[in-house]
Amino acid sequence: MSSPILAQMQQAAQLGRKQLAVLIDPDKANEQHLLHLVRKAEQMGADYFFVGGSLLSSDQLAQTIAYIKQYVEIPVVIFPGGATQVTDNADGILLLSLISGRNPEFLIGAHVVAAPALRRSGIQVLPTGYMLIDGGAPTTVSYISNTTPIPSNKPDIAACTAMAGEMLGLQLIYMDAGSGAPQPIPAAMIKAVKRSVKLPLIVGGGMRSADAAQAAWQAGADVVVIGNALEEQPSFIEELAVALRGANHQY
Repeated sequence: MSSPILAQMQQAAQLGRKQLAVLIDPDKANEQHLLHLVRKAEQMGADYFFVGGSLLSSDQLAQTIAYIKQYVEIPVVIFPGGATQVTDNADGILLLSLISGRNPEFLIGAHVVAAPALRRSGIQVLPTGYMLIDGGAPTTVSYISNTTPIPSNKPDIAACTAMAGEMLGLQLIYMDAGSGAPQPIPAAMIKAVKRSVKLPLIVGGGMRSADAAQAAWQAGADVVVIGNALEEQPSFIEELAVALRGANHQY
């Protein structure tokens, strides 16, 4: 099935229009905070909501997505941490293949388990090469996946990994330093990966300031993902709005 969300990302990347995704962890989302966040995100021009996490301790994924969709028209995309994180009320799902690691469970195993539910759901599937990058500290996703992130000073490894993902037919590349990472992915690595592939490039993890987001966009990220910082600094939303307008000043 063709994916309008994927087509939207591809068209924006081709035009050079920078996009923003807001990552929401259902375990941390109470209704009052969530309503404020999604409305602010819509006002600032966010393009997507990514919902999910590496380790969900509650069953709030479907409820969180349904709640968001009551109030905004922005596409809601599942950011899954496992085969059970599938619900048919989302607009799409990032079908993540952890190409930076060598754990077969996250390269193909979980996908086999999830495939029947995904086919029945009818939601848009976005085949995504997922690359963990060392952000300065161990993260939940590296622990859960039992994989070693690509060192942040090895842009050549990241570029070759992304190229392999593109050659395998994946449609997006997602570079992630992990939730709560002390450091964002270096600009040199983002540039190297962007030069190596023709796919839309998503970058997240360690984005604690509008300057960090701006640097990622300038280095070649097509979509920047913001998560923890919005929970810790509500005013960050306004700063990001300015940065996003600056990145898209030609529009």
